[in-house]
Amino acid sequence: MTIKAVFFDIDGTLLNDRKNVQKTTQKAIQQLKKQGIMVGLATGRGPGFVQPFLENFGLDFAVAYNGQYILTRDKVLYQNQLPKSMIYKIIRYASDKKREVSLGTASGLAGSRIIDMGTSQFGQVVSSIVPKSWVKTVEGSFKHLVRRVKPQSFSNLVTIMREPIYQIVLVASADETSKIQEKFPHIKITRSSPYSLDLISVDQSKIKGIERLGQMFGFELSEVMAFGDSDNDLEMLSGVGVGVAMGNAEAVVKSGAHFTTASNNHDGISKALAHYGLIHFDVEKSFKSRDENFNKVKDFHRLMDGDTIETPRSYALTEAGHRADFKVEEIVEFLYAASKGDKQQFTQSLLNLHGAIDKAASKAQDKKRTESPLVGQVDALADLLYFTYGSFVLMGVDPEPIFETVHEANMGKIFPDGKAHFDPVTHKVQKPDDWEERYAPESAIKKELDKQLQKSLQRLEK
Repeated sequence: MTIKAVFFDIDGTLLNDRKNVQKTTQKAIQQLKKQGIMVGLATGRGPGFVQPFLENFGLDFAVAYNGQYILTRDKVLYQNQLPKSMIYKIIRYASDKKREVSLGTASGLAGSRIIDMGTSQFGQVVSSIVPKSWVKTVEGSFKHLVRRVKPQSFSNLVTIMREPIYQIVLVASADETSKIQEKFPHIKITRSSPYSLDLISVDQSKIKGIERLGQMFGFELSEVMAFGDSDNDLEMLSGVGVGVAMGNAEAVVKSGAHFTTASNNHDGISKALAHYGLIHFDVEKSFKSRDENFNKVKDFHRLMDGDTIETPRSYALTEAGHRADFKVEEIVEFLYAASKGDKQQFTQSLLNLHGAIDKAASKAQDKKRTESPLVGQVDALADLLYFTYGSFVLMGVDPEPIFETVHEANMGKIFPDGKAHFDPVTHKVQKPDDWEERYAPESAIKKELDKQLQKSLQRLEK
């Protein structure tokens, strides 16, 4: 899988609930840029809102107003104005129905104090904590409060529409969507908020905007990774190479994405990028090893556990026992594969293993204990690594691509709720029900081994 461009929705995705871009996300963007991967935005927000993000984070481009307006830091690449006749019909409808409406100009939304407040940082924070069952109540109270101060002016909207208008935002609850769509069949309705609708041209969308950028900058939709959380992201997430739903996304958005990551408050972007091997998920005070395989496993633990240990420490006996159990399970599988399914031979190999354990226990107990628990545990694990590499050497197998395959499979152990699930006793990461079907590595390992066998035969023929 080759990813050439990554796109982020803004609200609920790039921004956390405090309306900040997390430090891990900022570092992730820098890592992507260093690798030559283009980074952009795909949002229902207008160009005036996205411009500071382009400049502050060095982003390459933005699809604004749900595909109606595309720009870079210094140039407008595409714009699609809504027809004046359509705009007039919609603002007339809004006026008749006493519906607040704003018009999206190049500089931002204009026309409604309610929508201005709703799209402000304060309004977005309130929206993130208000239960969706309260939407109608909050909407009604909000309109009543603002209209008492200053009702919306139809003539003011007509004045605004003299400018180029790219998107219309209409205050309406979700259950009103179909009725409004019937009234205006020649517009496209998207939703990024429980309180309002975004109205755009019927042939526009975020993914259409991304496709246009691909034609300009040389990438296919299959080479795009996109992140989102709202209904207006669904088409984008299902249509690109890798669509990632945030953990805070609606269920319908998660079901249409290829992968669900952690929420916008818990490093969801960085964790998903690490999951697909595009970055290493670094946090403050986290060290990076010269051993890239170690770094990959560290990414796995940070994705699953949310944290890693950054200061050397030894295991307590119970935890050490669980870690040893995991290794024993793999050793038993190793012996079973060597027995070629012969039950008698396999049983004998297990008896031999028990004997080896008894012998090792006697040897350990006879040994004078001089080193600390930390030194002893690290020494044993390093020997295990050495023996494992030695086993690969004596098998004639290059473990590097095999390790990458297993790593990718393990990174797929995220459940539909966007989280890892653990054994309650051993804390071992569990496999989702569809893991075997989607991620089991055996077929990929066989393919890689066939390739290595073929290369070895070619070397012998020379």
